[in-house]
Amino acid sequence: MKDRTTGRPEAAAIDSTRAVQAKTAQPRAAAGRRALIVLAAVAAFLGAVPVLRLMRGAQPAGTDLVLHARPREVANLRFSDGAGKPTSLAAFRGRVVLLNVWATWCLPCREEMPTLDRLQATLGGPGFEVVALSIDHAGLPVVRDFFNRTRIKHLQPYLDTFGDAQSSLAVTGVPLTLLINREGREIGRKLGPATWDNPRMVQLIRSQMTPDSALSPPVRK
Repeated sequence: MKDRTTGRPEAAAIDSTRAVQAKTAQPRAAAGRRALIVLAAVAAFLGAVPVLRLMRGAQPAGTDLVLHARPREVANLRFSDGAGKPTSLAAFRGRVVLLNVWATWCLPCREEMPTLDRLQATLGGPGFEVVALSIDHAGLPVVRDFFNRTRIKHLQPYLDTFGDAQSSLAVTGVPLTLLINREGREIGRKLGPATWDNPRMVQLIRSQMTPDSALSPPVRK
C-alpha cells in the first residue's frame, strides 16, 4: 500500500473492481432483457389466441356436418339483406336453410364460399336457401366487393347488423354453419370449413329437404 495522501493504488483497485462489476452486470442485463422480451411475446400470443380462433375457425376432429338427435330451437335472428333492409330467419320459414356465419377476413370462410355458392346453384329454390351471414364490421360494401372479386353469383349478401348471430348462437369461431329445417329449428351444425358441394354433402342436405325426412347419419367428405 502506498502513501494514503495520494490514494492512487486504492483508486486503481476501485476502478478495477468497478470494471469487473460492469462486465458481470452486462450479461445479466442482456439476459434480463431477453427474458422480458420472451415474456412479452408469450403474453401477446396468449392474448391473440381468441382472435386467431375467430379468424381461422376452430376445427374439430373430422369434417362432419353433425346432425342432432332432436331438432333444437333457434332464436329468430335479425340481420340485413343486400339492400340494407332488416330481415330475419323467420322470412325463410318453410324452406330448409343452411345458415353460414362468416367474415371476409376469415381465410377458411373465404376458401369455402365458392362451394356454398355452387351448393346454392344446385339446391337453391323454394325448398332450400344458403344464407351467408357476414359478421364484418365494415358493412355490406366489403361483402359485395368480395362476392364480386370471387365471382359469387348465386348467394345473396347478408349482414349481422344487430349482432344477433354472435350473441344468440354462441359463436366461438367462424365459419359456423347451421342446418335449419322448415319449421325454423336447428337440425345440424358444423364449426369450421367444409366442401359444401361435395356430392355426399349435397345428398345429406337434400335428404333433409323432404317434408317427412328422417335424420340421416352424418356424412363424411
